[in-house]
Amino acid sequence: MRRAMSFSPNKYKTSFNSMPNKDVLKGDWLPNISVDCVIFGFQENHLKVLLLKFRNNEIWSLPGGFIGKEEDADEAAKRILWQRTGLENIYLQQFHTFGDLKRNIGAIEKHEEINLAMGRSNEDLKWLSHRYITIGYYALVEYSKVKVTLNDVSDDSSWMDVDQIPSLFLDHTEIVKTGLAHLRSSIDTKLAAFNLLPETFTMSELQQVYETILGKELVRTNFQRKMLSLDILERIEKKYSGGAHKAPYLYRLDKKKAEAFLTSAS
Repeated sequence: MRRAMSFSPNKYKTSFNSMPNKDVLKGDWLPNISVDCVIFGFQENHLKVLLLKFRNNEIWSLPGGFIGKEEDADEAAKRILWQRTGLENIYLQQFHTFGDLKRNIGAIEKHEEINLAMGRSNEDLKWLSHRYITIGYYALVEYSKVKVTLNDVSDDSSWMDVDQIPSLFLDHTEIVKTGLAHLRSSIDTKLAAFNLLPETFTMSELQQVYETILGKELVRTNFQRKMLSLDILERIEKKYSGGAHKAPYLYRLDKKKAEAFLTSAS
């Protein structure tokens, strides 16, 4: 169910992820705190995570950024997602704050390495020399609608299988794992899986999303019975495939019933 956070472009809309520009030095941004987003998509029965590669480097990271001094944390996360995916009204959940004392060990060296590879000065790194915490969000998007935008910090992007991601920048691997755990725990109570599907889908496609997120097979008859018992689906027509087999029905989420379900579950 899309309990999405809407986004209105603000004065921070031009600030892309990771390395701040000179505006940081002018005091426009909160020091020592950032936002990192685990953006999940579903493609060909695989749960994917959107990753970015630092320019002229082989270091991969999550999309992220900084929080403006006149900006809510949620607004910052929505802005970052809009800048990176071009999408608004995305399903977005804040799931954890990462403030381990050791998470920034080696951070300055990593940033210096990245800056050197990009031919940039290390002068802008002074504000990163102190302890840093980040707020983790996960987002669920319809894979086919995403149009990734790069910037002067990143020169490549990739949708990678959630169980095959490489070693990531700082503690971003832990952030992905924690985000996935929260997604799995909310798949029923928040109807999260529906945000990875197009508006209409078959019962088989819905089951594939559930199985991929949970990492296990589900009994078809039990799954269908469970989904129908929630009384949140609207059966609309059969999906004709042109084959000899019986065409499956197409479904879509009944938004009013889904909202009622979420209210009762909260």
